[in-house]
Amino acid sequence: MKMKKYYASSIPEAMKLVRAELGEDAVILNSKVVVTKKFFGLVKKKSFEVVAGIDKMDPSNMAPAPTATLATPQSSKENASLQEITNAVQAKIHPVQPKQDTTLQEEKGIPEELRKEIADLKSLMQSMHKKTTQAQYPDELLPFIEYLRQQELNEELITMIGDELFMHFKEAAEINFSQCKLITKNLLRKKLEGLPIGGLTYERKYINVLGPTGVGKTTTIAKMAARAVLEKKKKIGFITTDTYRIAAIEQLKTYAGLLQAPVEIAYNATDFEQAIQRLSHLDLVFIDTAGRNYKEVKYVDDLQRLIKFDDQAESFLVLAMTAKEKDMTDIIDQFKQLPIEKIIFTKIDETNSIGTMINLMIKYNKGLAYYTNGQEVPEDIEEAEIEEVLNLFFQGEEK
Repeated sequence: MKMKKYYASSIPEAMKLVRAELGEDAVILNSKVVVTKKFFGLVKKKSFEVVAGIDKMDPSNMAPAPTATLATPQSSKENASLQEITNAVQAKIHPVQPKQDTTLQEEKGIPEELRKEIADLKSLMQSMHKKTTQAQYPDELLPFIEYLRQQELNEELITMIGDELFMHFKEAAEINFSQCKLITKNLLRKKLEGLPIGGLTYERKYINVLGPTGVGKTTTIAKMAARAVLEKKKKIGFITTDTYRIAAIEQLKTYAGLLQAPVEIAYNATDFEQAIQRLSHLDLVFIDTAGRNYKEVKYVDDLQRLIKFDDQAESFLVLAMTAKEKDMTDIIDQFKQLPIEKIIFTKIDETNSIGTMINLMIKYNKGLAYYTNGQEVPEDIEEAEIEEVLNLFFQGEEK
């Protein structure tokens, strides 16, 4: 058997070297992490040592060994390795076919064994990324990187922040959590600058409040309306199209009674037009929409036929921070045809991580209007400010 050692910045990189020289039949005999010190011993660097071997070698089939690059951040190459796995999974599930209108049928008909295989591959990808992160950055940075991950910031942003911190501290004698926090805030602030931040503009008469079931739309509307009355002295009214739940109508009527505001119920487009006319004398009209499964396109289409989305309306999408980011992503994708500039995040008091909020704002270039932190009306709602969001992101750290 022929054996040889390979050194690389990650296991995927080492495997590429092994396959390139020894071929696909090579066997990994051993692997370990090699730690070296740079910058006068203050910063530790990690690389991987892999021992591979092969029983029979055909010189005619041997490829020249490429040169390994050690101990520098290789996020782009590591991400490429992860992407290869992702592409392989996608190809297995969805072979290339002519374009058809079957968006909502992608996951139907996948065998249980294949689902398990996909889950195992996802778990492997996450494990690989964590190991490559540990190899990529010095030990002193890893607790902060882990904090970003616990806050559920996406891996692309974590890599951006990690690389910036690495460059900043590579010659430093000490890495301080507070310094890392300051640099991270500056980076995220730049990402969020330019997005519309803040609550009602009071420049448009109709306030459309949209979102799936269970996110707290009606309570959020009551909080917004109460502020408009108490702080801005506006004359307000309500229209509800949520005729699927009697409790929702009664709840809105209760809030309207406390604010001495009229309520109109719209069962269809004709009712809605008549309600608009009856409330035309008011400063603001808050429109409470039905909570539906907006991952289905037909509900979004129904909403668009019922409610006007014109230059007199300001539209907000309400999402609950307790939901999965993938589910929130699907909902935003379904609403992309509507003119929604800002998101309202509810139930922020029921989670310990708010990275998802930042992820979605950056990914979809959407602003933030409010976030709610309890059930009390009108107290438990905060108008968004970038600095407060960044402070909230680090609220859980006690270092």
